[in-house]
Amino acid sequence: MKRLSVSALQFNLAVGNIDSNLAKGFAALRRVAEQGAQLAVLPEMWSCGYDYRNLVALAQQTPRVLERWQQVCRETGLVCVGSLPEPGNGRIYNTAYVIDRGELVASYRKLHLFSTMQEDRFLAAGDGTLVAETSIGRLGVAICYDLRFAELFRKLALEGAEIICLPAEWPKPRQEHWNTLLRARAIENQLFVVASNCCGVQGKLDFFGHSQLISPLGHLLAVAGEEETELLAEFDFAEMETYRQQIDILGDRRADIYGTP
Repeated sequence: MKRLSVSALQFNLAVGNIDSNLAKGFAALRRVAEQGAQLAVLPEMWSCGYDYRNLVALAQQTPRVLERWQQVCRETGLVCVGSLPEPGNGRIYNTAYVIDRGELVASYRKLHLFSTMQEDRFLAAGDGTLVAETSIGRLGVAICYDLRFAELFRKLALEGAEIICLPAEWPKPRQEHWNTLLRARAIENQLFVVASNCCGVQGKLDFFGHSQLISPLGHLLAVAGEEETELLAEFDFAEMETYRQQIDILGDRRADIYGTP
């Protein structure tokens, strides 16, 4: 049964400053790759943050960002997930990309837009879920506010996800919700979770970090504080298989009563 070295990158985003964020993110990717990481997850909108006034112009830079990001993954052999502003159909989407050792294999547009932060005014919502087949396993992808919608994560589990990758910009004061929901999503679906949050102050918002690597039993394999850091832990897939055999949550579901998923 395979083991996987996994990392969540946590850093303070320079709002609107793509070159600064790329330099910081790529340096972190190279560091965790040197430590043996095979999968790395970056924060939500990691190239620029939520710079709504300049979002259109920033989104036009995403093809350039992707090209450089793919090159870093090719050089390091990493599988990476992180979200960027994506232009498309005359709108802007908050899109998470899955890069497998340099190859862009899949993308996911955030389904649930956080109206409290006016996401729905500046961004368009996606219309599909994603479980990406990669060289290291099947990755289910969600973004930040998606965490509050358990139905999405159950659907990803039923579609074969082994690891949930969750880029986020989750601010204070909802830290306890973050901690509780991350563990719940792992436990109730019996899969691994990699949650990468940003940290630091952006305008009026204070981001507390606390990125996490969580096992299918809800064990916290690594947890960040509020400072910039790179988490690293090993995922043991035998643990997931044993747990699923002991308690057949997915098999014991009563979809005939409460629907699908």
